Amino acid sequence: MRLMLLALILAGSLSAQMPKSMWAWWNNQVVVQRVLNLSPAQIQQVRQVVRQHRPRLIDIRAEVAKAEIDLETQLNHDPVDQTKANQAVERLIAAHADLTRTLSDMGIKLRMLLTEAQWQQLQRLRPAKDRGEEPAEVPPQR
Repeated sequence: MRLMLLALILAGSLSAQMPKSMWAWWNNQVVVQRVLNLSPAQIQQVRQVVRQHRPRLIDIRAEVAKAEIDLETQLNHDPVDQTKANQAVERLIAAHADLTRTLSDMGIKLRMLLTEAQWQQLQRLRPAKDRGEEPAEVPPQR
């Protein structure tokens, strides 16, 4: 029972990493330069937004990992202390909320740097698993 509960919690935590409309497109030079055709100013602004959020994201992801470990530890005690387990669940929920909030803030800032046409193109390139469709073709990097 504990193992199944832990598996469900961890599965939920993996799906809470990034909002559906967001993926790490800024790391793909083909997308940035050839597909979206970002201007040098846009590229600089995108890098600045990512740099601004990276330290906080590293910290929050560590908080999520620690909260997952804490919960697993509580669930492995026999007998389980329900109060401590519930506290561990609350810490995990709070860490995930903080991660979602920070990723969403970064996504909004990145969206504001793109034109409507660039945004629409980016949505067409979004990984297919998020859309329930076949993947869009991204030109190979050269």
